[in-house]
Amino acid sequence: MQKITTFLMFEGRAEEAMNFYTSLFPDSAIKSISRYGPEGPGAEGSVIHATFTLAGQELMAIDSAVKHEFTFTPAISLYITCQSDAEIDELFAKLSAGGGILMPLAPYPFSPKFGWVADRFGVSWQLTLATQ
Repeated sequence: MQKITTFLMFEGRAEEAMNFYTSLFPDSAIKSISRYGPEGPGAEGSVIHATFTLAGQELMAIDSAVKHEFTFTPAISLYITCQSDAEIDELFAKLSAGGGILMPLAPYPFSPKFGWVADRFGVSWQLTLATQ
């Protein structure tokens, strides 16, 4: 059976992002990191490849050794179903800090409380409150 894993490409901030993300969710950890050495082609110490989990879900990350004309887009986002008002409020505040709010945290016809942010790394997150 094939496995589909979210893969995030950063330009020098992969480890910082993984540390931030794993601090936000229980059952989260950086599982493995391979780094560039002095021979490159990426900056020494930057991430060749890493795996990490967020709430038990595996993701991958790298620091691209190549400067690209693109970055993350809100067209693809990580979608989180929060179990309480306190959880959604805290995640919204932490993920939007240094980033941007795409949709303010509010009730919408499709959710009792929803918000959409781009974090300080450019990754898009949709947060919804579970319906009781």
